[in-house]
Amino acid sequence: MKISMIVAYGKNWEIGLNNEMLWHISEDFKNFKAITSGHHILMGRKTFESIGKPLPNRTSLVLSNSGFEHSGVHTFSDVQEAFNFARKNAEEELFIIGGANIYESLFPYVDKMYLSEIDFEGVADAFLKPIDFSTWDLEEERSYDEIIEHGKVKSPAWKFKVWVKKD
Repeated sequence: MKISMIVAYGKNWEIGLNNEMLWHISEDFKNFKAITSGHHILMGRKTFESIGKPLPNRTSLVLSNSGFEHSGVHTFSDVQEAFNFARKNAEEELFIIGGANIYESLFPYVDKMYLSEIDFEGVADAFLKPIDFSTWDLEEERSYDEIIEHGKVKSPAWKFKVWVKKD
């Protein structure tokens, strides 16, 4: 089973503020849905609570030590139990979707990264640990221009990159 992470982050590795995303980019959400649909998604309890419900056409796995329970969600206190659950369900690519502590603690297991680099600098309280790309190969890259509506930035410019761990 391949273990992948998918995350959007700003210029200073910002990923969130007050358990919410820092931007709303419709095309990035569509991309996230297309990539993760039909797969198991693994997240921390706070990330699940920020989403509020299991995402359609995905199997939601939540890591929590607090005895967290929610209808339609599989909760684990041990990451290996979560990985084994996904393997038993014949998952081919498990997606880690956050938050900051989950990305940091599970990074050593990651084989592939789907990264949205957002042209954003701002206040945040959750950050991705900076990534050393020297052990990764860039497999794909797409650039998106900022979208302006009514004189305001509706969507910042961003790049979508797929990185694969070097053998």
